[in-house]
Amino acid sequence: MLIVGGGTAGWLTAGYLAKRLSTDLPGGAEITLVESREIGVLGVGEGTFPTIRRTLATIGIDEAELVRRCGATFKQGAKFVNWRHTPGDGATDHYSHPFQGADTKTGLELLPYWLIGVGGSENWDEVATPQKKASDAHRAPKLASHADYVGPLNYAFHFDAIALAGLLREHGVANGVRHLTDTVTEVTLAADGAIAGVRTQANGVLDADLYIDCTGFRAELIGKAMGIPFRSCRDVLFCNRAMAAQLPYAASGDPIASYTISTAQKAGWTWDIGLDRRRGIGHVYSSDHTDDEAAERALRTYLGPAGVGAEVRHFRFEAGYREINWHKNCVAVGLSSGFFEPLEATGIVFSEVAAGLIANLFPWGGDYETSARQFNLNLRRRYERARDFIKLHYCISERRDTAFWQDNVATSSIPDSLLEMLDRWRHRWPSELDIDSQIDIFTEPSWQYVLYGMGWRTDLTAKAGTFRYHDDARRAFAEVRQQAQFAIRNLPSNRDLVEYAQTRRFGAKAAA
Repeated sequence: MLIVGGGTAGWLTAGYLAKRLSTDLPGGAEITLVESREIGVLGVGEGTFPTIRRTLATIGIDEAELVRRCGATFKQGAKFVNWRHTPGDGATDHYSHPFQGADTKTGLELLPYWLIGVGGSENWDEVATPQKKASDAHRAPKLASHADYVGPLNYAFHFDAIALAGLLREHGVANGVRHLTDTVTEVTLAADGAIAGVRTQANGVLDADLYIDCTGFRAELIGKAMGIPFRSCRDVLFCNRAMAAQLPYAASGDPIASYTISTAQKAGWTWDIGLDRRRGIGHVYSSDHTDDEAAERALRTYLGPAGVGAEVRHFRFEAGYREINWHKNCVAVGLSSGFFEPLEATGIVFSEVAAGLIANLFPWGGDYETSARQFNLNLRRRYERARDFIKLHYCISERRDTAFWQDNVATSSIPDSLLEMLDRWRHRWPSELDIDSQIDIFTEPSWQYVLYGMGWRTDLTAKAGTFRYHDDARRAFAEVRQQAQFAIRNLPSNRDLVEYAQTRRFGAKAAA
């Protein structure tokens, strides 16, 4: 197997496949990764899904090492500010998408009781789980005594992308991946359209049974050489520009946010990610609805006086994906496969998904076409569903203050598949009936948090009489409130746990 391109996608894929395909055992796959020094890595702070814990554990990365080496902090979800109402109209406007689902220990589904008013006046994210209030208090999701990647609250990470790529490289090489620093100058195709080999400057022609394209937006193999088209989603997701800056904390002991903070702007939104020593802040926007100068002014307004003189880097992207990502003997992973704006941190998780699918569908017997069909169908449906989930944040907003928000709520910009879901949810809440656990990156709790955080109304009047366990529901909601207070009292702050990991390890290993 030859992986072309490094960065997070390349080395995550290499390290994961090295473990899953047993590179160190006779008969295992041989993996070579070739990357060029000339291609830079986007060094922005990045967020992840809780699935990253399983992936990093499989690769063999110690959790405290991740924190030390990558400036990593603990992420428990996302906080959305000013997405529902236009700022300045007096409305309180923020909600969260926590990683923790609603408490169902009693077997009673709480959401319908909240919808009919039994849960009180607090938002759904506050009554469903203790995680929102714990995150508001800057708590970490676990104790130092918990083992690696284990905690009472579901979590992922924020980290420095360049540092993570370097750590993944070290572990990939240690796990048996052959690493070549070289530049690919040509991709040659066989008569049947499969890749015959890649020519490099220093190592000549490299060939393999399977090629993984991790060359980013350039898509040197799947796109340029093989001509597989890219499907744009600009008609649904308008944002196509981003700019990023770094901002140190005002004081070394300042709290570290326990979630990504996404604040809606006139033509896009800003992200705010807290790493250990700095914040990564950026602005994602639509060039059809604003210009670069106005977008940078919006970013610098968000940065405030502390950001005067901060270096701002600009990026361009096209929201979309390839409907065919495994063609012949080539598989696209990472940005060469697809990219959506980072509103819900879908970038790295799609690399995780692709690596897992490759491991499970690896064509040991040479059945490339069979593997390709299943891979392409699975990934295409995942992209479609993720597109709809991101669009949900925009299309049910009550904002009408700019053309950007007006265009986002226009029915013509909403996929039919999402319109169908919204029609279902007028009188029924999102449930497992709407989610395919083999496909959906976002499960029903995620859809619920965004839907009701944005003020959607599911009218259960006609069936309200079927919900008979009001007292049980009230006790369950009270228990969630007690759990939140317990978490705030007993969990360390995000910063304290990060500082702990600078010199010690988690769990039983801490005493070793």
